[in-house]
Amino acid sequence: MAMTTDICIIGGGAIGKAAALAMARAGRKTTLLAVENKHRTSASRGDWDQRVYALNHVARDLLSRLRVWDAMDSSRIAAIDAIQVHGDGEAAGKIDFDSYSSRTEALAWTVEDSNINNALDHALQFATGVTIVRGSASALRISDQLVSVLLEDGTQIDSTLLIGADGANSWVRSQADIGIHYRSYHQQAVVANFRCEKPHHGIASQWFLGEQGIVALLPLPASKISLVWSAPDSLAKALMQESPKQLCRRLSELPGQTLGNFTPLPPATAQALPLRLIRSASMIAHRIALIGDAAHVVHPLAGQGMNLGFGDIDALLAALSTNVQTADCGEAQTLARYARHRAEQVMLMQLTTDGLQRLFDTPIAPIKFLRNMGLSAVDKLPFLKRKLMAHALGQSISS
Repeated sequence: MAMTTDICIIGGGAIGKAAALAMARAGRKTTLLAVENKHRTSASRGDWDQRVYALNHVARDLLSRLRVWDAMDSSRIAAIDAIQVHGDGEAAGKIDFDSYSSRTEALAWTVEDSNINNALDHALQFATGVTIVRGSASALRISDQLVSVLLEDGTQIDSTLLIGADGANSWVRSQADIGIHYRSYHQQAVVANFRCEKPHHGIASQWFLGEQGIVALLPLPASKISLVWSAPDSLAKALMQESPKQLCRRLSELPGQTLGNFTPLPPATAQALPLRLIRSASMIAHRIALIGDAAHVVHPLAGQGMNLGFGDIDALLAALSTNVQTADCGEAQTLARYARHRAEQVMLMQLTTDGLQRLFDTPIAPIKFLRNMGLSAVDKLPFLKRKLMAHALGQSISS
């Protein structure tokens, strides 16, 4: 059986689903090949997802235009009103960001994986112009005018543009013979959720702990927080073997933390995810565009991985809007425009997160001193702080 569509999207996560909605809303006949997302959380009803995202303004604006943001359960979304970053060692530096100084209503919003996906799934059920296909791709054929995806059941999907939203181990990327730069951080993100003794007041906190990695606490509604501990492999293994109470004790001992004692939220068992840097040689190929983790994977220390994916969708929509009069979505000029649009933002985020990880992973005493001095110095420069937050927010902030 053969299917013909303007755009074929491969991916079973939030980025692929949002892209399908966005392309259909833009008037493009879209087929979503919803491959299984092996990393989807499976929390029981009422439990808090172990995977949460700090979504910035670009993400929220896109989801709002798609009528997905208001469809999410708002009682499970927390605004991040301030961020506190702590250095390491006895002379630890510190830098604070807040929404008031950044002249915005909130710096970001903490949203669970299931909250986003459930709202997207519901929107896709009623979306016109989107066909959802379940199955696994087995082969890819690319010609001058079309790209064809062959499924294991014999189905063939023909389109003028194929979008790869199929994650870090992207099948689309490999089939298009797009090379990558890969580096393992030899760290794992240990994630879990807790109730804290004292209110967090919408403050996200981060500690650079040198050889102990990087700890981030993101606010959840009420007095709850979500932990992302970017821990060296050996420490991550130890953390996963500890009881929830032992992990709570570690968090209560973080220097300068003001949340008191912690209580684990179900599911109490932590989850660990390997951390790596993946930089695609290109975000495009002939009639192919990569978005999300298929195009770039960054260290989670800035919480920008998912936001970059939503930014990709926005940029691809903008590129496609210039040739709305033609059914050919995969024109070379259109894809080149998309790649140029994303190059600076993606490269800057990759260099920033990778550079910070390397800097704070260095145990050399003079470097530890200088990096802490740097944190404190930046904290005294409001203009520079606003510029840094502008990149994280995905928007321009006036001086």
